[in-house]
Amino acid sequence: MSGTALSAAPSPTRRVAALDALRGLAVIGIVPMNVIAFAMPANAYLNPRVWGGTDALETALWAVSFVFVEDKFRALFAMMFGAGVAILLGRGEHPLRAHYARMAVLLGIGVAHAVLLANNDVLRIYAVCGLLLPLAMRWKVRTLVWAAVALVAAQLVVSGYVAWGWLDYWYQRASGMIVDPAAQEIAERTYGAHPDTTAAALERGREAFGDRVERRLGVIEQQARFVVASMPSALAAMLLGMALWRARLLAGEWSTARAMRLARWCIVPALPVLAVLAGWSIASGFDPIVTTANAIVWSAPFDILLATGYAALAMALFGGALRDNPATRLLAAAGRMALTNYLATSVIFAALFAGWGLGLFGEVSRGPALLLCLLPIAAMLAWSAPWLTRFRQGPLEWLWRSLAATRLLPFRKPPAG
Repeated sequence: MSGTALSAAPSPTRRVAALDALRGLAVIGIVPMNVIAFAMPANAYLNPRVWGGTDALETALWAVSFVFVEDKFRALFAMMFGAGVAILLGRGEHPLRAHYARMAVLLGIGVAHAVLLANNDVLRIYAVCGLLLPLAMRWKVRTLVWAAVALVAAQLVVSGYVAWGWLDYWYQRASGMIVDPAAQEIAERTYGAHPDTTAAALERGREAFGDRVERRLGVIEQQARFVVASMPSALAAMLLGMALWRARLLAGEWSTARAMRLARWCIVPALPVLAVLAGWSIASGFDPIVTTANAIVWSAPFDILLATGYAALAMALFGGALRDNPATRLLAAAGRMALTNYLATSVIFAALFAGWGLGLFGEVSRGPALLLCLLPIAAMLAWSAPWLTRFRQGPLEWLWRSLAATRLLPFRKPPAG
């Protein structure tokens, strides 16, 4: 994605292959999260009890996803976006004008993506947060990190206050105290496996294309609330991405030992906490109050911490022992086409699960759904490198840049020699 905020060269003269590979890893890591949103009723995204059952295999798959994948790779993708913005704003003529044009076009792409294909689209969030990032361009690395910490802490205080009240109710109910059952039904309807909620989700998932577009156009206000609620964590990750670029980790200038040390500092404390939260959800029988609080509230700081560890670990490997590995080159090509690959994944999943496609929505459990992730992952690894041998960037990267520039930019590479 040369010249764009999702995939940009770190300097006017060279790319950082390890950073491209990290971006490719991030877009691939989002696939196992998105397949659940396409394949199952919405509440199954957080709670496996909603669809597919909670046998040993389904529970294990959920736990692995919760600890290692869910929201970690979304945070990592947001970090790459923040780093890309820092790169672009550091060079070129009229960078702010070009930046705001790119964000406006990205917002349009994100809204179209949300209405037509995936209502959990992240591009809208990135575009809105991107409007704020120029304010942080002159901040020191330490200031960027502390601003990210403050955002995460503020979100934790607000959401934690609400979650704590619900957990107090859950504790009283689990202890055998007499409580109002209406509150539990509300939790089941909102986040759990209530039959009415599941039936409504199945009906929405199997609707015709025109009906889906009409319905989603009618809930623009709900989509706006989703964007606003997602902004603190996304902005925090972007600020960390800017900090890691400014600190030169993402520029590939850290030694392997130093990058590995940061990875350990982040991964070692994060994993045990996430494992405990997963165990708590399982022990509660995937009670909607406990499971949702763990997934949305208590895990949030550790999701970002683990994502930072992933970034450091990947830069150490892709810039060190795996520098010349063919897999690294494939990931780097996929990373340079991250926008195209992100949107192409939605097209593939819609073709598989939507009512106007093969209609597999609600027909598979978590295990088969995760196996189907191999299709878009294999596709992006197969087509990215050959495409980039002939073209300057991916087709949607080119469209994004051309719309922002209000002119058609060069697309094909000049003939060799």
